[in-house]
Amino acid sequence: MTPSPAMTAAEAQATPPPAPWRAGLATLSPAYFGLVMATGIVSIGSHRLGLPLVARALFTLNLVAYGLLWLLYLARLVLYPRALLRDLVDHLRGPGFFTAVAASSVLGAQFLLLDEHLGGGLVLWFVALALWCGLTYAIFTAFTVKEDKPPLQSGISGAWLLAVVATQSLAVLSALLAARIGQPYKLELNFFALSMWLWGGMLYIWMMSLIFYRYTFFRFLPGDLSPPYWINMGAMAISTLAGSLLIANAPHAPFLTSLLPFTKGFTIFYWATGTWWIPMLLVLGVWRHVYKRFPLRYDPLYWGAVFPLGMYATSTQELTLAMGLDFLAPVSRVFLGVALLAWLAAFVGVVHGLFGVLRASWRARS
Repeated sequence: MTPSPAMTAAEAQATPPPAPWRAGLATLSPAYFGLVMATGIVSIGSHRLGLPLVARALFTLNLVAYGLLWLLYLARLVLYPRALLRDLVDHLRGPGFFTAVAASSVLGAQFLLLDEHLGGGLVLWFVALALWCGLTYAIFTAFTVKEDKPPLQSGISGAWLLAVVATQSLAVLSALLAARIGQPYKLELNFFALSMWLWGGMLYIWMMSLIFYRYTFFRFLPGDLSPPYWINMGAMAISTLAGSLLIANAPHAPFLTSLLPFTKGFTIFYWATGTWWIPMLLVLGVWRHVYKRFPLRYDPLYWGAVFPLGMYATSTQELTLAMGLDFLAPVSRVFLGVALLAWLAAFVGVVHGLFGVLRASWRARS
């Protein structure tokens, strides 16, 4: 028997709301792999600056986080494919997917640096490369051909620079692999690392021009200053790291030797640009939270602020070693301490959020 409209409405009213975990899965931020990015680079920085126990603990945690996040995103793909597709082609949320590329590359770097595990680094290099190719051309093709596009002031943010971070993360992992692998692939990997490093720099110039224009010629509200704006600095920090590794690899690649003056000059250029951003971002943060009293509460996007701090510490350390700039060594240690504190604060936010979901699920059942 066909139900009456009245029965259908009553049944609809009686239908329970979705479980809190399902609601969280449906709206899962595309940028949550930023947790792995941030944890990985703080781990690497701790390893390079003499904190092996911290580095190992964060590496173990990162392996668990990476696996769990893949399970969550695959579950979202199966249960909420339309929501995931909408995020992919959204101008603000779409670039967040590039965190998966950078997370895979950073975890691969951890395998190489902390475990000397060439196989793990190589597998994650292939994963990162496949993700980079798929996401780069899917996202930017969609942004180009979609008919309904947002205006610049509401369609671009610092999260767009995650595309630069993803590109440079592949350059970093390729350079690390090239230093540990024999011929005939050593030269090819160094050339690939150089190419990605140069492309990442060009991409930063394109995107940063638009972001800076949006900063200075459109109204800027406290809510517009989301945490991924720290990627303005982080993209330059990871570019510095990639350049420093290429300098270190130069003795084993003749074409890198011939480019050393260029590579050294641009690496310092990237480091100086990233350094310039730090006071600017701090001033804007004070304006947002102190002057404008914008509430400070946990958001997955805050991992996009932890990562640049850890990357700045690590890249400054590698720059110091690659070019003999010993006077920069204290800078690395200070920023690693700041990155560890920021990581801890963001991790407390994750734990608090998980307990909130569990409490809500328990209340819904009872």
